[in-house]
Amino acid sequence: MPTNGLRQVLKIQFGLVNDTDRYLTAESFGFKVNASAPSLKRKQTWVLEPDPGQGAAVLFRSSHLGRYLSAEEDGRVACEAEQPGRDCRFLVLPQPDGRWALQSEPHGRFFGGTEDQLSCFATAISPAELWTVHLAIHPQAHLLSVSRRRYVHLCPQEDEMAADGDMPWGVDALLTLIFQSRRYCLKSCDSRYLCSDGRLVWEPEARACYTLEFKAGKLAFKDCDGRYLAPVGPAGTLKAGRNTRPGKDELFDLEESHPQVVLVAANHRYLSVRQGVNVSANQDEEMDHETFLMQIDRETKKCTFYSSTGGYWTLVTHGGIQATATQVSANTMFEMEWRGRRVALKASNGRYVCMKKNGQLAASSDFVGEPPYGSWTGKVADGRPQQRPVPAGKDEEFTLKLINRPILVLRGLDGFVCHRRGSNQLDTNRSVYDVFHLSFSDGAYQIRGRGGFWNTGNHGSVCSDGERAEDFLFEFRERGRVAIRARSGKYLRGGASGLLRADGDAPAGAALWEY
Repeated sequence: MPTNGLRQVLKIQFGLVNDTDRYLTAESFGFKVNASAPSLKRKQTWVLEPDPGQGAAVLFRSSHLGRYLSAEEDGRVACEAEQPGRDCRFLVLPQPDGRWALQSEPHGRFFGGTEDQLSCFATAISPAELWTVHLAIHPQAHLLSVSRRRYVHLCPQEDEMAADGDMPWGVDALLTLIFQSRRYCLKSCDSRYLCSDGRLVWEPEARACYTLEFKAGKLAFKDCDGRYLAPVGPAGTLKAGRNTRPGKDELFDLEESHPQVVLVAANHRYLSVRQGVNVSANQDEEMDHETFLMQIDRETKKCTFYSSTGGYWTLVTHGGIQATATQVSANTMFEMEWRGRRVALKASNGRYVCMKKNGQLAASSDFVGEPPYGSWTGKVADGRPQQRPVPAGKDEEFTLKLINRPILVLRGLDGFVCHRRGSNQLDTNRSVYDVFHLSFSDGAYQIRGRGGFWNTGNHGSVCSDGERAEDFLFEFRERGRVAIRARSGKYLRGGASGLLRADGDAPAGAALWEY
């Protein structure tokens, strides 16, 4: 797989939760720190950096301020240092229950406290000096074994998870990290949990819960017996090995999971590269050759499509579309136009991609469908321009289906989407998240939670206990973000009330969801 933008290791950001369930917060005013916030937001997000001196110590940088946590000899703590100095160095001491104790390396004291009474002066570890790690990244990703350079994926036939994939292709490579009881579970695409003995179970039992550890920017997963997950044997089966200290075999990268899609043309066949380099609508079933990785450019909002054969779609001579490019360029970028349940693609030559009579794609249309009635054909008869007939079919429209999110986690500007306690409504500002199930039908999606299907009601309300599914349209507008359109034509968004509502007029801002 080319590395120009497809493989992106996620920068590990997290929150630290104390014994009273409050998050460590870096304030802009006075660069003070406290543990008063009940949820994980921007001011509560931290990044772990290795000590430049290559020692065992680490640095805690506020994602919000870009400054470093420090502890002086007298125990005073702040987040003021623009450059890491001696007082910024801490040792992370994982505890048996999964929490961390943070010890000042130069002074030997432990960091803890409550509210605005934080200090680094304790000589021993008490509950007040213990911190739970809560990841601040989107929890759905790919997992790459550092030692084997292979991706973890579900193996349904063997009923296991294994690190043996050259590429994170298809839905089986999707993993969801579930934060539960101060630990993390690994959830497969079919909603099962990985146990440390390699079993897959439907409920998160004790052996399916892991403590996260960081080493040189990599992740390790420690089970309840103090052993670490690693790929084992020739097949790379993922289970806890014998090691009680993480080495290279026990380390993993979390990588961004780009959307993978299939597209169906007007002839009701899947776009495919099964029969060569030409992208053609000629297959009746969706498999690897019909699956394309879709990546949206942050600046232009145009997208690329990458095939399982190792090439990007690209515009070639005479307007053809082939999956042969190894680098992103202007000819590999396509503008997406969302047209209800369908999407149209405009190539770099300014023309729409359409299906020719032989099923192959070409960027040769100036309009979607036949040009509008009354437009000029380019011909003149009896001194008068010839008008076009009434529009017919739409070979420029495609049905686009997202295949690698059978389970869905949504995060907006203020937090994650989660069921509101004691209600059928949904919060949009939570630091914990619920997992929703996604289904697809004729260009639209249906979303189901533990209480039922999502439905929209009067005045833009959104409920999560419907008996019948309602269709929602997904519009992939920005990199890693989707706009969700309700049957009213309004977009789902988070508001000041913290509730999910279907009253957004434009697919921007609070109406865009990280998925």
